[in-house]
Parts: sequence; C-alpha cells; structure tokens
Amino acid sequence: MNKIRSAEENLGAAYADRTENLLEWLYQLRDRQRQHQRQGAWLIKGRDLPWENNRQGKMKWFLHPALDNTSIRSMIVFEQEIPTGGRSGVQKTPGGSVLYILEGKGFTLLDGVRHDWQAEDLVNIPIRADGVVVQHVIADPRRPVRFISADLNLVDILGVDRGAELQQIEAAPAWDENKK
Repeated sequence: MNKIRSAEENLGAAYADRTENLLEWLYQLRDRQRQHQRQGAWLIKGRDLPWENNRQGKMKWFLHPALDNTSIRSMIVFEQEIPTGGRSGVQKTPGGSVLYILEGKGFTLLDGVRHDWQAEDLVNIPIRADGVVVQHVIADPRRPVRFISADLNLVDILGVDRGAELQQIEAAPAWDENKK
C-alpha cells in the first residue's frame, strides 16, 4: 500500500539549526535521498492505480508530493478522465503543466479564451505571474476525454501556490462537497 505523507510531515532529513554542521546535514539528506531512490518504485502501472473523484473531476495519480514510494519526487503526474458531456472543475493555477490528450476531443478555457484540441495533441498551460484560470471541456458528446498531466513538483520548494495562487474556483459537476 502507498504511504501517504501528511501535509505536516517534514521531507528529507530533520531540520537543523546554526549550531549544527550544515554540510553534514546535506550529506545525511543526500544519503537518505539515495536510499529512497534505490527502494522507490520506478515502474508505476496505471491499471493498478485507484481513481479518485475530487474537485477537478476523476483522476489517478502516478506521481504526487504526498506519495513516498516512488524513486523520484521531481514531478507531479496524473491521468484525468472527463465523462461524456462533462467538464473539469475551474481552477486558478500558476501554470506550467503539460497535458497530453490520450483520447477524445475538447477544448481548454484559459482565462475564458477557448483553445480546441483532440487526441494526440499536447496542451501547454502557460506560466503567468498572477496565475491562469483553467477548465477542460468535452466537445464530442459521444466520447469521454482522457489526458495525462505532467508538471514539476515545486511544492516543497516554492509552496503549493508557486508564486501565484492555486485555488478551486468551481468544482467539476460530479464532485460531492460532502466527500471532502
């Protein structure tokens, strides 16, 4: 079973203060990271991952800051499925993610401007100092949409906001607020 790191848990070696040898602290962190990389999963099979219904819709996580059983922590990667006639939630994000469309046809609203895409297209969500408002919508009422999203994991370095605001403006239609 995947160990989920709590939002309060420290990552890496314990924090130090200026009375300790900070170079040795770095070596200890290096050794822990090397051990983690050797023991972590390097092959993650999508068929083994659970789907999660959340404010953005239906997703499964391949790499996430809370997961502690993968060999790398430098990325955030998930698959999202939007059912026929559906749409994702509306989210304000700093940008910087890349979406690869696996199947379906739809469009992404970036700050209200429509950008059409279809299977095998790549969507780059731009980085903007004040963030970008994003929503994904199905254009073909007969087929669902599936895409993979990849982003750098800067959560531990820059925080979840990463210099702009991350906030849910509107939940996906299927999100039940009581499931929080």
